[in-house]
Amino acid sequence: MSIFGALNTAVSGLTAQSDAFGNISQNIANSQTTGYKGVNTNFVDYLTYSTATQNEPGSVVALPSYQNEVQGTIAQSSDPLAMAISGQGFFSVAEANGTNASGQTTFNPLQYYTRAGDFTMNNQGYLVNSAGEYLQGWSVNPATGIANQNQLAPIQVNQAQFNPVATSTADFSANLPATPAAGTPMSSQVQIYDALGTQQTLTLNWAQTATAGQWNVTVSSPNNQTAGGASSPTIGTATVDFGPTAGNPAAPAGTISGIAAGAGATASSYTTGQPATLTVNANFGNGTQPVSLNFGNFGQANGVTQYAGTTYSLLNFSQNGVPAGAFTGISIQSTGNIVANYNNGQSLSIAQVPLTTFNNANALQSQNGQAFTATAGSGNPSSQAPNNNGAGGLVVGSVEQSNTDIATQFTQLIVAQQAYSANAKSITTASQMLQTAINMIQ
Repeated sequence: MSIFGALNTAVSGLTAQSDAFGNISQNIANSQTTGYKGVNTNFVDYLTYSTATQNEPGSVVALPSYQNEVQGTIAQSSDPLAMAISGQGFFSVAEANGTNASGQTTFNPLQYYTRAGDFTMNNQGYLVNSAGEYLQGWSVNPATGIANQNQLAPIQVNQAQFNPVATSTADFSANLPATPAAGTPMSSQVQIYDALGTQQTLTLNWAQTATAGQWNVTVSSPNNQTAGGASSPTIGTATVDFGPTAGNPAAPAGTISGIAAGAGATASSYTTGQPATLTVNANFGNGTQPVSLNFGNFGQANGVTQYAGTTYSLLNFSQNGVPAGAFTGISIQSTGNIVANYNNGQSLSIAQVPLTTFNNANALQSQNGQAFTATAGSGNPSSQAPNNNGAGGLVVGSVEQSNTDIATQFTQLIVAQQAYSANAKSITTASQMLQTAINMIQ
């Protein structure tokens, strides 16, 4: 039985080394495959019969040893949408399985995971890697900027224009001279946006009254009109007092101590440290557009002040209106936020890319295209933002290369070849021994 046992053992050795050679060949073939995870080989001895006084030849089997948790080299890419994971985690991806009646892509409900981050945008606005897998992420509420972490879905970029936003608030900072020169204009022209995104000119004219520290301000625009459509350049008026005043002797000198609104305007009441605002109702042909002018804080030296000098100076003006903007592209941040950019200078977060981790990533089931699916051995997937709860970080504009090393694979190839030859020699020797036994009978 020992000779036949030796034959069987040697045959199992040939099979095991063939399996090892197959793993090595796969690793070598994928040495340049983005995100590929190598497969090593473990050999396991199976006994037939073994005691302290007797041992019968057994066999050997080759078992794959997956290297899913071994980091590949991160290399810079010319693709600005490419992403590499530094550390643990996988991209969640979906595979397309057709289109619906509306021509929209439909997806396989089975969840896939990959480290292949060479994503580009296809003609439908989806981010797809070279294996044809669709990147999934969390949608972001455009109003709050908060990601919905309860649902993963393929990320599709809407390339519609950025809708205009009418100006509703404006911050105004200037110094009115304590001793203005006669005949010197005290006015500012600033730009705001109406509901259609058209830029409109707003003029603030200041005139000192006979009362020290008191100024009249008139807010106007050449395109302002009444509800009936008639031209009405003047939008609203007000009187601004600077402390200390008889009505407010506690206000610090040079700071706003009160605003009395005139026609077409409303004003905030004095409270130390609270915003000193004047709200006027403009109409540029699109209905009433309230614009709140923030002159700083009551009793504080910010915004509009009245200090020494003879000339008026506008220090700063900012407003929250936005013109319409055309889509120019997307960018990805290291936080995983995918941001749509527009030619009006605005940007909008539309999705966030999470990373998915497993308790035992080496037990994931390999699929086509450097993808994996979860198994009972891998544990349940856990998705979180990059650099959170054990997830790795994102390196934007880079890809993770294959984690196989050619030199190591060639060394293992030589070992497998020699081991295969040795097992073949065992079979030849066992065959010769059997032939000798047969010849003895003859």
